[in-house]
Amino acid sequence: MLQVRRSTRQRAEAIRLPSVDVRTALGVLHSLGDASETVTAFAQLGVTGLQRLASSDLVTLSICNLDSGHRSVVSNLPGAISKRELEVFDRYFFQHPLVREHGRNPGAVTRRINDLLSPGEFQRMPLFNDYYRPIRIDHAMAMPIHVDRSLLVSFVFNRSKRDFSDRERACMELIRPHLGNLYRLTRALDSARSAAISLPGYGSDLPLTLREREVMHWLAGGKTDRDIGEILGISPRTVHKHLQRIYEKLGVETRTAAVMRVLGMQN
Repeated sequence: MLQVRRSTRQRAEAIRLPSVDVRTALGVLHSLGDASETVTAFAQLGVTGLQRLASSDLVTLSICNLDSGHRSVVSNLPGAISKRELEVFDRYFFQHPLVREHGRNPGAVTRRINDLLSPGEFQRMPLFNDYYRPIRIDHAMAMPIHVDRSLLVSFVFNRSKRDFSDRERACMELIRPHLGNLYRLTRALDSARSAAISLPGYGSDLPLTLREREVMHWLAGGKTDRDIGEILGISPRTVHKHLQRIYEKLGVETRTAAVMRVLGMQN
């Protein structure tokens, strides 16, 4: 059993997670870390994979600009939130209890709306009647993975009728700091690869064959094995074989580590 601390406005108490929950949470974290080579991939994998820890009607990666009061989202159900509904959310942006709790808060942790307001208080808010009621959502839980002075990035879980349990909240909180690190790493890699692949002679000083440099070029650009195969006119299996040789030559074991090693060599 693993203990995770939970704190509300009233008190703090220990939540004991069964070993099976710990293994599931760490498995989700590992799968995201193994396949998240770009922020886009991280977001898409997160909104689907995290449902293993808390089944939800709608999951989003919500990026909130705390200066402008605007939210952009990636969801597990593309098109589930319309442009008009996003505009309604922004109208109540600074009144949202989770935005108020997490925004510019370096100690932000996973919260449910009912940790902050009673169901009656929440349902009397214009935010609920104008935004949540029309999309048939009664409960929300937000896991903040990145907070700074102008940005709040959170995975947000939404569902109707049944609220999120202490156990589900604890599972999210167990891996939240690690997801934050992974998000910042993929964002830094996106920035670094954009700068590096535009340099003249990119990859020419690597201990790789010409074909391996071509594979590495597209890998650093965030392409999948299938994408690289289609671009180079080879099979995904051949791409995989090239990657295995690249890993050996660079002394790494994963795609992300290979990109980081190559980008480091360009500096």
